[in-house]
Amino acid sequence: MMIIYKDDALLRAEHLISLYSKCSLGVRRPLERPKMINGMIENSNLIVTAWDNQKLVGISRCLTDFNYVTYLADLAVDEDYQRKGIGKQLIRETQMRVKDSCRIILLAAPEANDYYFALGFEHNPRGWMLSVQL
Repeated sequence: MMIIYKDDALLRAEHLISLYSKCSLGVRRPLERPKMINGMIENSNLIVTAWDNQKLVGISRCLTDFNYVTYLADLAVDEDYQRKGIGKQLIRETQMRVKDSCRIILLAAPEANDYYFALGFEHNPRGWMLSVQL
């Protein structure tokens, strides 16, 4: 297996819906709303993808100013490809595309807290979220 990382892949809603349905992130994303998924793709300004041949197996989808902060909105890896270092490499690939001074901030799913801690992320209890109806 040779995984290729790209920041210029042409993505469509079908790609993300397929990937998200194969990982725990799928239950927290609007998979039944392809127009919204396309909007998520079109309005993200840094997307790094992981590919096994023509199959999308991972994604780091971000909103960033490239200098001070990057919000990592989605880090997803197909369950069949997890525990192979792909998520860790997606974060590295994301870091390589922003300035050294740029921090990465994310909201972790409860079951992913230990994962991010192991990667060196610091827990920040000051985060806030205003939920909206989808």
